Order: sequence, then C-alpha cells, then structure tokens
Amino acid sequence: MAINILMPALSPTMTEGKLAKWHVKEGDKITSGQVLCEIETDKATMEVEAVDEGVIGKILVAEGTEAVQVNAPIAILVEEGEAVPAAPAAPAPAAKPAPQPAAPSSSPSPLVGEGRGGGAPAPAAVPAAPPTPTLPHKGGGSERIFASPLAKRIAADAGIDLAKVSGSGPHGRIVKADVEAARSAGTAKPAPKPSAAAPGPAPTAAQPVYPTGESRKVPHNSIRKVIAKRLTEAKQQIPHIYLTVDYEIDALLAARQAINAVGEKSKIKVSVNDMVIKACAQALRDHPEVNAAWTDTDMILNGTVDISVAVATDRGLITPIVRNADLKGVGRIATEMKDLAARARDGKLKLEEFQGGGFTISNMGMYGIKDFAAVINPPQACILAVGAGEQRVVVREGQMVIRTIMSCTLSADHRIVDGSVGAQFLQTLKGYIEQPAAMLL
Repeated sequence: MAINILMPALSPTMTEGKLAKWHVKEGDKITSGQVLCEIETDKATMEVEAVDEGVIGKILVAEGTEAVQVNAPIAILVEEGEAVPAAPAAPAPAAKPAPQPAAPSSSPSPLVGEGRGGGAPAPAAVPAAPPTPTLPHKGGGSERIFASPLAKRIAADAGIDLAKVSGSGPHGRIVKADVEAARSAGTAKPAPKPSAAAPGPAPTAAQPVYPTGESRKVPHNSIRKVIAKRLTEAKQQIPHIYLTVDYEIDALLAARQAINAVGEKSKIKVSVNDMVIKACAQALRDHPEVNAAWTDTDMILNGTVDISVAVATDRGLITPIVRNADLKGVGRIATEMKDLAARARDGKLKLEEFQGGGFTISNMGMYGIKDFAAVINPPQACILAVGAGEQRVVVREGQMVIRTIMSCTLSADHRIVDGSVGAQFLQTLKGYIEQPAAMLL
C-alpha cells in the first residue's frame, strides 16, 4: 500500500520549511531509520529519517524548494513491485488557485498556464491580464488557462496546447484526465508557443536599470525570514532599557592564561567569552528576577540557568544554549561552546540545543566593536552585549594608570526588569569579572 511521506513539523512553531537536500532517489529501497532528506528550519538544517520500509516511488518536492508547508506530501513510499499511484502526485496545495480565478495577478508564478484560449468559465480574469504582456497572441486574447501542475507537466511533455483542451475540473480547471483524453484523441496538436514566446526577450530592455555585475537579488532563506520577523516584533513590542558598564578585565585575562596553561595537556582552551558566560551564570543565580520571561498572563522566573550564546553563521544568527551554566566549570563550558558553535555553523544542532534559554549573550569583541546594544530575544527578559577589551587610561587613587577595559550593555525588558534591578545585576557581574576567583566559590 502506498504511503505519502509528509513534510514534518520539526518544532512547535514550524509552519513551513525548505527541503534542502534529498539523500535518496526514486527507486531506492529504504529501511526504517534511514536518512531520507534534510529540512532547513528557521534555526537549523535537520535530517529526516524514514519510519517505514519500502521503495521511493515518487519524489514530489524537488530539493531546494522553499516554503514547503508542514504535512504537505513530499514523496510517495510504495512496496517493492507496487505501481506508483497517480493521484498523490498532484499535492493538495495545487488546489489553492481555484478560489481565486478572478485574480490571477495575485499569483503570477504559474506563467506556464497562460495561453491564447483558456477556460471559458473565467472571462472575468481577462482585465487582470495586462500585468503579463509577454503573451500577445492573435486577436488580442490573453486569457489565463487554469490547469493542475500535473496536467501542465504532462501537456508539456506531450507537446499539447492546453488552450485547445476543455477542462472538466472545478471552474473549468484542466486536470490530468483531460490532457490524457486529448492526447489519446489527437485533438490537441502541439502548441506553437515557442514562436509566440519569441518576444520573450522584451524583459531584457529593463535590465539597464540594474547594470550587470552591480546588483543582484538574493532570496531570503528561512532563517533570515524568521530573524527579521522576530527582531521586528521585539523592537516594536518590547520596551527596551539599556544599561552600560565598563569592566576592568586584567585579572580575568590573567586567570584565563593560567587556566589555559593548566589545561594545555587536555587541550582545553578557554576564551574570554567562556568566562563571561560563567560570570553571567553566577550573577543570574544571585538575581533570579533577571533570569525571567514575559507572557501575556505571567512573569516566569526560570528554575535553571540556561544561557543562549549568539553564534554567527552564513545563514544568520543562531543561539545555542549552555544548560545549567552555573553548575559547570569554565573548562566544560569552553568544550561545550566549541562543539555547539561548530554544529551551529554546519546547521546540525538538535532542537533542544537552541530552543529555550533564559538569558542571551552576544559578543562582538572579536570584531573590534567597542560597545553596542543588542535586541532582546523574546520571551527572554535580557541580553548582554559584550564589546572588545581595550587598553585605556583610567584614574586610580589619584594616579593615571593603564587598564584593559571591556564595555558591556544590558538590554532589558522594562516590563520585567526595572532599571535598579538591571543595575544591581551588572554590579554583581562586575564582581565576578573583575575578581574571577569569586566564580570558584
């Protein structure tokens, strides 16, 4: 019995995703647990495994396809020797254009369905045709032809002119059976579309607006779309308050050097950011009201100290989580962060490794950024922006001395964290950063 393989929901909020890559092809025998494909979600690229055994009878969605809806059929699994059913080859989403026969301009993508004939039941669509003037057929007609994707594909392969095929589907829509009937009867001769489409080069006339080599369009990937949506919502809906403090990190740098010297044999290398993570974890334990989240009905005080750490990837910003950071030493934090960051860049994080978290750290010091203010990652209450350490002249006991200073800015949700609460947290953090031995207590 044939089984439809559906687009999985890889997270509670996922509604669509990109089918990034197929690991199987039509005709391949598969077993339960075998990797079928890779799905790109709003945070990572994840592998999808087979649940049943069988043969890949038909791949319905090509790799690289964007915005594939959750639960949409992406392939058909059949038993060995079983014929592939034809009906599932036309996915349910194909019926979406039917409710909109009077507004073809709102969905311009199916251009291959336009011709000089078209279905008589949709004359109202004719006035909307001018946005696609690339099909000037004799008589001035430019009516749109409504046909299922499968019918279009069969017609194209057989060289059948859909303008000469009568549709039996809803609203005169041409379906597979109509094309096959026309092919059997020989009533629809190959369409002279190639010659009619000769004026197609017309769009090249508009190209000088974007000189070659200077401008190009890059489609948004799913991660970039989600980042844009969430950050816009965060800035519009969350009342941000910003608090900035300068920390002397000479003692922290000395402690880091000593730790790395001890851990050289075990190949553990601790970064400044690893120590900042540990310091924040200790400070959050002392100030649980900062380790919080906002909902429409409650303020949630998190029971564990889970810190999200921003990692830049070529697909966007990902925030893997160091769980129970207050209970871990800097060596373990360093080891975990190295692994999490590497897999984040490769798009191989598991859901539980980037979903959740109670506090975020974004460090741009490695880029030489002196200070900046980050956007809160909802529903979290705060995010700490860490700048670069730099030598500055400061006054200590009436004397000018040189110290290594690192500026940090706390962006806080003012609905949860009052200014005084945020200031107290930063002062506690100052104690851990400027006296790193305190993190051992």
